[in-house]
Amino acid sequence: MKQQVEVKELKEGKYVIIDDEACVIKSITKSKPGKHGAAKARIEVIGLFDGQKRSYIGSVATKIYVPIVERKSAQIISIAGNIAQLMDMGDYSTFEIVIPDEYKDRVKEGEEVSYITALGKIKLDIRT
Repeated sequence: MKQQVEVKELKEGKYVIIDDEACVIKSITKSKPGKHGAAKARIEVIGLFDGQKRSYIGSVATKIYVPIVERKSAQIISIAGNIAQLMDMGDYSTFEIVIPDEYKDRVKEGEEVSYITALGKIKLDIRT
């Protein structure tokens, strides 16, 4: 699920798709239009699911895809090693997700956690 917007409408902290990966925008710098061309924008991003830094350079009038990112809550049904089985609190569907190392000590059975879903990928979003 994605939609198209112009580069000039993007803001820091919002999401954009670069290299078929949902990314969060860390900085945007825009140049002035020159004598022979349109204004350019340089967007620095970090991958939402893989943590990789990426950048995009293009005209501010260019259209770019923006992912539809949803934050949802789920209850942890069971934990087996580093895999947790979760039940969505909205539609009661169940799915499995790998628990990142930094969240292992904070995740317990029966607790409610939030997660992010975009472009068919799922990630735990536990805030301190």
